[in-house]
Amino acid sequence: MLIIVRHGRTAANAGGLLQGRADNPLDEEGRSQAEAIAAALGDVDLVVSSPLLRARQTAEPLGLDIEIDDRWIELDYGEWEARPVADVTPESWAAWRADRHFAPPGGESLASLNGRVAAACGDLIEAARNQTVAVFTHVSPIKSAMAWALGVDDEISWRLHVAQAQISRIVIRGDRPALTSFNDTSHLR
Repeated sequence: MLIIVRHGRTAANAGGLLQGRADNPLDEEGRSQAEAIAAALGDVDLVVSSPLLRARQTAEPLGLDIEIDDRWIELDYGEWEARPVADVTPESWAAWRADRHFAPPGGESLASLNGRVAAACGDLIEAARNQTVAVFTHVSPIKSAMAWALGVDDEISWRLHVAQAQISRIVIRGDRPALTSFNDTSHLR
């Protein structure tokens, strides 16, 4: 089983900012969410995380060694990083949605993100076939992992909502992924 987890809340999340690669810590709510995630996941064999602090802190309550994989880092928003989402112009959002190779100024395209996340997912197939692998990451890589699991193109990224501290599960059947749950937040109630 491959479990994909979004990190707990940060002050930047609470403030509606594009965090990107800013290395923000969890806030008090985020730390509480991390504890709830650990309880919901139960036994895990392998923990993989983005190198960013908020993802690592969300994984820590599991009490296991954390393998860092840079391919699970959040999308690079370039000049848009740490800005309110509302500051991005409608024209820029439209350009981004129309072209998978569009990148925010100084940032990364969805095509690039999807390539690195698909490779990271592919590298975990063997382990996830017989073990429970939990990956702690961010909104955009989660959307890319869902595209990989479903075998669909990049456009799905604009059609998914990824909640804070959500859990998604992908089972591996042979060499093929199958999405079994998406955006589960029942552990937060």
